[in-house]
Amino acid sequence: MKQDLSYKRKVYEKQSMNFDSLRHNPIEQFRDWFLQAEESDGVDEANAMTVATIGEDGFPRTRVVLLKRYTDEGFIFYTNYNSQKGKALENNPNICLSFFWPFLERQIIIKGIAEKTSDNNSDGYFETRPRSSQLGAWISDQSSIIDEHADLAEEELQLEKKYEGQEIPRPAHWGGFLVRPTEIEFWQGRPSRLHDRVRYVLQKDFDWKKERLAP
Repeated sequence: MKQDLSYKRKVYEKQSMNFDSLRHNPIEQFRDWFLQAEESDGVDEANAMTVATIGEDGFPRTRVVLLKRYTDEGFIFYTNYNSQKGKALENNPNICLSFFWPFLERQIIIKGIAEKTSDNNSDGYFETRPRSSQLGAWISDQSSIIDEHADLAEEELQLEKKYEGQEIPRPAHWGGFLVRPTEIEFWQGRPSRLHDRVRYVLQKDFDWKKERLAP
C-alpha cells in the first residue's frame, strides 16, 4: 500500500508572537494561552494533552490525557498507577506534555519530572469525579490484558450495588501526577514555515531563561 500525502499543506497566518510582551514566567504565559484556547469556539477540550513516557522496553509511548490542574509548581493529571504510563513513570519520571490547538495554530511542549501527588490531593480530586467514573477506577485494571468477552458493564453494576448509599473510596492504585517543568516551549504557526518559537529553560536558581529558537 502506498499513499502520497505530500500535497497536504496548511498555511499558518492567523497570529504572530510578540517576543517583547511574553511573560517572564512560562507558567503565567501558559495560563494566558490556555485561557484563550478555552474561550475559543474553535477549540474542543483545551485541556487535552499528549503525554509521552519511556516504557520498560526503552520505547517512547504517547497517549492523550486530560490536564486537570496547573499551579506555580506544575501540571497535574490523574491515572491508574498500574497503567503503562504509571509504571513507566515509576521507573523513569522524565516526561513530556504537549498541547496542540490547530484552530489557534499554537502548540506548547513541556519537558519535566513527574512525581505522585499527595494522598490528600488525589482524594480531593477523586471525590469530585462522577460516581460512574469512580466505579470505573475500581473496575478497570488499566493496560492489562482481559478476556475479549469480559462484561465490564456487569462488573460495574455489581460494584454499584456494593457501594449503594455509600461514598466510593479512592483505590490506592489510582491518583495524580504532578509534572514539575524544566523546559517549556511555545510555538506559533507563521507563513512560509517561519514559525515563532520561544523556549523557557529552568535555571539552577529556579529562575527561567527565555530564548528564541529558529523555526
